[in-house]
Amino acid sequence: MSQFDFDLFVIGAGSGGVRAARMAATQGIRVAVAEDMFLGGTCVNVGCVPKKLFVYGAHYSDEFHESAGFGWNVPAKPEFDWPTLRDNKTQEIKRLNGVYQNLLNNSGVTIVDGRATITAAQEVEVNGQRYSAERILVATGGWPFVPEFPGSELAINSNDVFALDTFPNDVIVVGGGYIAVEFAGIFNGLGANTQLLYRKDLFLRGFDNDVRQFVAEEVTKKGIDLHFNTDIECIEKRADGRLQATLNNGTTMVADQILYATGRKAKTSNMGLERAGVELRPDGSIIVDDHFQSSVASIYALGDVTGGIQLTPVALAEGMTLVAQLYNNSSKTLNYDLIASAVFCQPNVGTVGLSEEQAREHFVNVEVYRSSFRAMKHTLSGSDEKTLMKLIVDTATDKVVGIHMVGPDAGEVIQGMAIAMKAGATKAVFDDTIGIHPTAAEEFVTMRTPL
Repeated sequence: MSQFDFDLFVIGAGSGGVRAARMAATQGIRVAVAEDMFLGGTCVNVGCVPKKLFVYGAHYSDEFHESAGFGWNVPAKPEFDWPTLRDNKTQEIKRLNGVYQNLLNNSGVTIVDGRATITAAQEVEVNGQRYSAERILVATGGWPFVPEFPGSELAINSNDVFALDTFPNDVIVVGGGYIAVEFAGIFNGLGANTQLLYRKDLFLRGFDNDVRQFVAEEVTKKGIDLHFNTDIECIEKRADGRLQATLNNGTTMVADQILYATGRKAKTSNMGLERAGVELRPDGSIIVDDHFQSSVASIYALGDVTGGIQLTPVALAEGMTLVAQLYNNSSKTLNYDLIASAVFCQPNVGTVGLSEEQAREHFVNVEVYRSSFRAMKHTLSGSDEKTLMKLIVDTATDKVVGIHMVGPDAGEVIQGMAIAMKAGATKAVFDDTIGIHPTAAEEFVTMRTPL
């Protein structure tokens, strides 16, 4: 009989934690999961899932407008009902919470409701009760970060958006990452007058510069007002209940809501990690090695809490890799190269591999293939939305080292491109591939002339 209550005690029931718990439990490992908020973590409750549902909703404004060119007679101004979207989303999240609970129960995982703290290297406390465990896995994810300044408490964060009582007529979104750009598109698409503020020259830092500039042009066409090199110095609540933001250039803006989407920080405060000897970075994220082991041999961590790539599929892959390492004698480590990602703004961004700027730093000679065009649909829709596609090739090997797209369903298209890149596809392979006509995606296999 083991000297411990559990073989593995997981703190946090998000994507990575649940996957690790389930995979371990199905192998007969005694596993517990502690969660003090909601099953499914950020992705299911205040991230990927509800955000994508809102993105779908936001797209209808364009569809209504564009349908006239195809013969549809739509009322001049369709009405949007915020409570319907919000509450339908909530019902779907509740359903998914139940799915996660069933997955854990059916795999034999013990669910402990409450906030867990680490009281020793192999001990966890929840609601005053202590549990011993051979290993502890921290998978608590991240939490939205809003900088402190006069009136910052009047702003909302990306978690708050999903439960607003009323939909704002005027909104200010602050931030330059993908979350800010996505929510600006959601608010704008659902009918709010939307301002996007970013303190630097151009948003989506880290993405290909062509993509960044192209997205700026396209979202401006949609009606989002972009303000770069702009920041809020203070927020005040007016007598009419609206919010007045004073900017760093001395001007003011007034809005019903001000959303700060300025990043997320690892959710590690007051967990007892430092007391147990776990080494943290200055931002609170947990330092781990290739086997997800912290500075304390019995304590592991994965997902957003480690400060790595903050994507749900990455956390899932980390969970499976950890279980294989711990319980299947696997020596395989997770390969973080060529991880595709998407930004669900309007139009979407899909990307995998290196940006043009990164490729020119890595390789002596690079060829760039670029195409910008008006999609076939818009020859009748009347929209002036354009699509961007870009291939980046290392000329020494002919390998495609970067693929980028801005356009409808870019994430869906780039997922397939990521497989090709993982398989080591060269430009010659792309050229030999027959396209599907008429599609936008066929452009990737018909671009022949480098810039």
